[in-house]
Amino acid sequence: GIISKSQALMVARGDLGVELGVNRVPFAQKLLIARAKQAGLFVITATQMCESMIKAPVPTRAEVSDVANAVWDGTDAVMLSGEAASGQYPLNAVRTQASVCREAESVKHRLRRACPPVEAATVMPPMLHVSMGNKRQETDQSLRRTKVVASLGPASWSEDMIPKMIRAGTDIFRLNCSHRRGGDFERVYPLIRKYAAQLGRKVECLGDLQGPKFRVGEVEGGTSASIKLTEGDILEFGICRDDNDLIKPGRITMKSTTEQNALFKAARAGIDLLIEDGLMKVHVIEKVSDTELKVKVIQGGFLKARKGVNVPDVEIDCAALTEKDIEDAEFLLQLDPPIEYICVSFAQKAQDLQELIDIMDRLKIPKEKRPKICPKIEKPQALTNIDGIISKSQALMVARGDLGVELEVERVPFAQKLLIKKAKEAGLFVITATQMVESMIYQPVPTRAEIADLQNSVWDGTDAVMLSGEAASGDFPLEAVR
Repeated sequence: GIISKSQALMVARGDLGVELGVNRVPFAQKLLIARAKQAGLFVITATQMCESMIKAPVPTRAEVSDVANAVWDGTDAVMLSGEAASGQYPLNAVRTQASVCREAESVKHRLRRACPPVEAATVMPPMLHVSMGNKRQETDQSLRRTKVVASLGPASWSEDMIPKMIRAGTDIFRLNCSHRRGGDFERVYPLIRKYAAQLGRKVECLGDLQGPKFRVGEVEGGTSASIKLTEGDILEFGICRDDNDLIKPGRITMKSTTEQNALFKAARAGIDLLIEDGLMKVHVIEKVSDTELKVKVIQGGFLKARKGVNVPDVEIDCAALTEKDIEDAEFLLQLDPPIEYICVSFAQKAQDLQELIDIMDRLKIPKEKRPKICPKIEKPQALTNIDGIISKSQALMVARGDLGVELEVERVPFAQKLLIKKAKEAGLFVITATQMVESMIYQPVPTRAEIADLQNSVWDGTDAVMLSGEAASGDFPLEAVR
């Protein structure tokens, strides 16, 4: 009846989520879009599309995924509310929406061939009716097959919190080796096994190796100091000549390490270096030597000490496992009972995983006690070399954080669908990670975009979804798991 009197329709997910329950909105959204399009109506999808951009200049991975999936569902328009009306970055929000929509449109025809189950047909199947969006919410957690991976940290790894996290629904605990220090893992690991046994729950553990990290050095003036990078400026960008070669106006430096020296050796004129998750960008205009570059600032900002550097356009010739990774892997491999998964960060090719296999061989780890190898797909090169990577793996993580920096966030949702499909066809266990419910670091409830992103990941076929800061350091770790 509503459609018969209408020429357009808005899926207003705000109050709909309040009245229907936020967990039921993504399914209702798909049904509403399909039915309205069948009737020839113009469809707008609205509310919390890029909510984080009220205060941040870039969207979360969940928000980008939500917008892209709305386009693939068939929406004609996506709407900004507070992001454009009262936010700090209205122009960025509009540009982001437009960019994500265009990217989603550009690959929609490929989805029909590559991932037919995820394409929303323009003709609604006869067995589905929009009223099915009113179905009761499924609350029997014993029926849930998709696993919840929770990262451990100060908010969740106390003896009091571990059993609460298990009761809330954690299936796999992530031990992030980037933060392995002071005996925390030695204390926490037995607690996980103890309380899982007491509660009669199957709970697994995942060790996440840090991998090679690239960071700028220290800034002249101390840890709180910064230098301004202005668009169009020409700068020096090099390895520190000595301990006094700090970052200052006109020069950016990085400390000399095996990995960072390899970065400069691989660099060439014409590539981009992304700083602080892509907030700043410089373009290499000249390679002066294997330790010195001349760069032009493409996207400026204020550069502080030890910010991360990404190099999407080159495959860096260095070992996948650093000295720290080898030490951490040896620790993880000797845990009793054996850990179930070990993640290799920034895997680019099959050989990167062979390094971990070689450590298992050296330690003479029996086949039945070896953890599943789980490469984290974070670099564009991994997409090219995915067959070799899968051949050495038993699991796979779609690590959308660095992948979004290197690939650009607009391209991640399509890559995510392709990776999940490819890995599932090979029989791998798939984890989708990064910014799943990022807003829950500070809020007890997720946004509509985050709920839609989670459910679309499940519909894509992921076996698990992972919480990072939401569980490790957030204010609401139990609510995030639930």
